[in-house]
Amino acid sequence: MTCMSRSLSSEGECSSGACSLKVLWDDRLISYDFGPSHPLNPVRVELTMELARQFGVLSHPNVKVEGFEPADDALLLMVHELAYLEAVKQCGDTGLPALERGLGTADNPVFLGMHEASALIAGASVAAARAVWSGATDHAANVAGGLHHAMPGAASGFCVYNDPAIAIAWLLENGAERVAYVDIDVHHGDGVQTAFYDDSRVLTISLHETPRTLFPGTGYPQETGGPGAEGMAVNVALPPGTGDSAWLRAFEAIVPPLLRAFEPQVLVTQQGCDAHSLDPLAHLSLTIDGQRTAYRALHRLAHETAGGRWLLTGGGGYELVQVVPRAWTHLIAEAAAHPIPADTAIPESWRDFVRKRTGEIAPRRMTDGPGRGDGDTTDTPTEVRTWGTGYDPANPLDQAVLATRRGVFPEHGLDPLTEP
Repeated sequence: MTCMSRSLSSEGECSSGACSLKVLWDDRLISYDFGPSHPLNPVRVELTMELARQFGVLSHPNVKVEGFEPADDALLLMVHELAYLEAVKQCGDTGLPALERGLGTADNPVFLGMHEASALIAGASVAAARAVWSGATDHAANVAGGLHHAMPGAASGFCVYNDPAIAIAWLLENGAERVAYVDIDVHHGDGVQTAFYDDSRVLTISLHETPRTLFPGTGYPQETGGPGAEGMAVNVALPPGTGDSAWLRAFEAIVPPLLRAFEPQVLVTQQGCDAHSLDPLAHLSLTIDGQRTAYRALHRLAHETAGGRWLLTGGGGYELVQVVPRAWTHLIAEAAAHPIPADTAIPESWRDFVRKRTGEIAPRRMTDGPGRGDGDTTDTPTEVRTWGTGYDPANPLDQAVLATRRGVFPEHGLDPLTEP
C-alpha cells in the first residue's frame, strides 16, 4: 500500500510523517573511489549522510536506514555484457587497465576492489527498487547511486555499473509495465537512455546542459526513441548559464505533462546536483534553492502520477562541500516528508566535522540566500513562469524546450504548442 492511500496534503505530497522512506546505506559505499585527485570524491556522500544525521532527518519514525546485498552477476547482466563484467573484475583484481572497455582512462581509473565497490552501489539501487515495488516502503533512496553514464560494455563518465538502469531492468523483470526515469543531472543520462531506447515500457527524460558544450555530447532533442518506442526518450538540451527560474520553467513545460500522459507505475529519478553554479565541471547556474524546489516537484509528481512509488538516487556533483551535502540533505528530507526550511542554520558540529575531514570552511545555512540566484530562500517554492505564460521565440531556453516538445509530445497525444 502506498502513502497515496494514507495521508496526503492538499498539494498531492506526503503530509508530515505519513509516508515511509527507506535509505539504503552501508559505510562501504565510500569505497567507490577513483583516488584523491578525481572529481568524484566519495567524501561528498560521507558528508551528506553526516549532515542528514545531524539534522535528524534519518531519525524520524517514518525513515529507516537499512543495509543491502551487493548486486550479483545475474543482476548486473540485466544491463551489462558478460565480457565487460569479467574485465571489471580483472582490472579490480590486478590494477591493470582495459582501455577498450573504458577502464584505466582519466575519467575511469582502475582501482583495486572496483567490481565489489561498483556492485555494492548497484545492489543498493536494486534493493531500493525491490522495497518500493513490494510495498515495503513508499520511497527509497540511494544517494551513492545515479551512475547513469555506464554503457552495456564499457565504463564512461566516472560510472562503472549503471545502477539506475539495473534497478529499472529489475522492475521490468518483476512485473512493472511502465517505469518513468527523470534525470536532472547537468550531464545527459546517456547510459540509461541507451539501455531502454527501444523499450516502450520505459520513459526516459533528461534535462541537461546542451551537448554542444558538455560531456557526453549526446542528448539532442532529436533523440526520441527507437522503433516501437518513439517518443519514449526525451531530451531537454539547456543553454549554458541557465539559472533557477529558466530551468524550472523548462522542467514544468516537459516533465509534468509527459508523466501525466504516461502514468508510470514507478518513478525513478536521478538528482545529480552538478547544475549548480559552483560546480567546476559544467556551466549551468542553479542554486541550492532551485534544486530544492525541483526535489519538491518530483516528490509531488511521484504521488500524482506513480501512486507514490519513488526511487531516488544521487548522481553527479563535484563541489564537494558547498553544494552536494546541502542539496542531497534537502533531497532526503523532502522524500522523508520533513523538508528543512531553506534558511535553516547548519549545525556547527557538522561544520567542525567538515573542517577536520577536508580542511575546508563549510557553508553556514541551507540556502544560497539573496543575491546568489533567483531561487527559493523561504518555504514557498520558487515562482516559475510557466510555459503557458509568455513564450518568447527569441529566448534560447524557450527554443530548446519547444524543440523537445515538438519531438515527443505528439507521440503521447499532447499538443506541443498549447499543452500546459
